[in-house]
Amino acid sequence: MLHVVVLGAGRVGGAMAKDLAPEFKVTVADRSEAALARMGKAGLATRCAELALPEAVKAAVADADLVVGAVPGFMGFATAKAVLEAGKPLVDISFFDEDCFELDVLAKRQQLTAIVDCGIAPGCHNIIVGDVSRQWDRITSFECLVGGLPVVRTWPYEYKAGFSPIDVIEEYTRPARYVKGGQVITFPALSEPELLDFPGLGTLESFNTDGLRSLIKTFPQIPNMKEKTLRYPGHIEKMRMLRESGFFAKEKIQVAGTEISPLELTTALLFPMWFMQEGDEDFTVMRVTLEGELQGRRVRKEWNLIDRYDRATRTTSMARTTGYTCTAVVRLLAKGGYTRKGISPPEFVGQEPGAWDFIREDLAKRGVIFTEG
Repeated sequence: MLHVVVLGAGRVGGAMAKDLAPEFKVTVADRSEAALARMGKAGLATRCAELALPEAVKAAVADADLVVGAVPGFMGFATAKAVLEAGKPLVDISFFDEDCFELDVLAKRQQLTAIVDCGIAPGCHNIIVGDVSRQWDRITSFECLVGGLPVVRTWPYEYKAGFSPIDVIEEYTRPARYVKGGQVITFPALSEPELLDFPGLGTLESFNTDGLRSLIKTFPQIPNMKEKTLRYPGHIEKMRMLRESGFFAKEKIQVAGTEISPLELTTALLFPMWFMQEGDEDFTVMRVTLEGELQGRRVRKEWNLIDRYDRATRTTSMARTTGYTCTAVVRLLAKGGYTRKGISPPEFVGQEPGAWDFIREDLAKRGVIFTEG
C-alpha cells in the first residue's frame, strides 16, 4: 500500500486525505493541533510540522511514497521545492505565484513526476484543453468561467471562502493575463465585469483574474484564451473599493505609533466574515468553452459543472471539486497512467490518452459531474 503524505490539514487538504484513506496509507501533516485533531478523529495518522520551514517539510515527507501539497499559495513554491529535494513525487494544489517550470530541472534531475495546479481551476480546465488538443486539428479559442459561492447570501460581501482567504485576495490584486489574437495582454484584476445567467443559479457577475497560468506558456498556438471568476452581482465593486483605497497593500504604514500593513488589518477583519462555518453550504459553477477546427470544419464544445455541498459527508463543494480532482490524479499516478518526469501542469496530464476519461469518471463516482454539449 502506497504511503501518501498530505501537507496541509485545512478544508481541502482534509477532504483529500479522507478520500484517499481507503486505498492508501495516509498521513496528514500540519502545524495546527486543532486541524490535526480533526484528522485524528477521522481515523487518519497525523504529524505536527511547521510547513513554512523547508527542513520540516523534508522531515514530514521522509517516509512518503507520494506527496500531496495543500498549503496556502504563498508557501507553495518553497514547499514543492523541498518535497522534490527530498526525492518525492508530488501532486499539488497550492496555486503558487512563482513560475512552476523553475522547478523542472530539479524534478527531472531527481527523476520525479510533479503535477502542479491540480485543482478545479486551474486544474480541470487545463486537463480538458490538453485532452482536446490531441483530438482536434486546432484550438482557436478557450474560455473558462468559474466560481465558488455560498448558498446563503449574507450582507455585505455575499461571499465565503472555500479555500485559503489570502489566496482569494491574490485573485483581486494580481494582474490578469489574457491571450488575444496571439498576444498576451494584461488587465487589472476585477476588470471587465459582465453579468451572466446560469440555469438553476440565476445571474452572476464575471471579472478578470489571472487563471490562465501555465497555459500561456504551454499552448502559445491558441490565439485566444481567457479565464474569469464568478461572484454574486455587486461583489466586484466592493473589492475594487477596498483595493483602490489601499486596504490590500502589503507595504507597512505607521498607525498611532504602530507599524502594520493594510493587508494584515484587512485580513484580520475580513477573514472571520469569509470563513465558512461548519455546515455552511456552498456550490461551485464552471463553464469551459473551446472552439477550433477538426477535419476541415469549425467545432465548438462546452463543459458545464454545477456541484453542491455534500450534506451526508459535510464536505464543501470547493473542497470536493478541488480536492477530488487532485485525488483522481493521485490514483492515476498510482495505477501508472501518467509517468512523465519533471514539472507537469495539468494540461500535460490531459494530453495522455485516457487520462481525462479516468479523472472525469473518478470525479463522477463522487458526484462531481461534468456535462458536455
